[in-house]
Amino acid sequence: MRRLAIVLAAILLALPVAAQTAVDGGSIDLHGKAYRLYGIDAPVGGQICPDGWPAADEAKEYLGQLIDGRSVTCMAIGLQQSNGTSAICRADGVDVGAAMVTGGMAYAFVPYSARYITQEAAAASANRGVHRHKCLAPWAWKRR
Repeated sequence: MRRLAIVLAAILLALPVAAQTAVDGGSIDLHGKAYRLYGIDAPVGGQICPDGWPAADEAKEYLGQLIDGRSVTCMAIGLQQSNGTSAICRADGVDVGAAMVTGGMAYAFVPYSARYITQEAAAASANRGVHRHKCLAPWAWKRR
């Protein structure tokens, strides 16, 4: 039994550890440091759209898929906030914020940046994600 425990422990130690995880639809934990994706606002915890679509859960899952198994880098843009440093993050060179907005999993956060307006227009036109489900924008959801 002891030998089995040692073998199992060795196997577990040999497994790769994810260096990055999606905290929510707009945040990444990269090597223990929290980053907020600059220029986007993703559905927030518990946010459900009028048709019952779990926007916050879907956004987090989508972000996880974008970064899972990829080389992720983040370039700080703004000051550190309580929920992380504002940054532009890339997964294998792809702008993660742009991918979130293009996929309809986040909105361009225009009060702070016009960086992803074109991507949001494309997502809305293609009726993707939050646009298809007629979700409230996260800033409106937080105010209700």
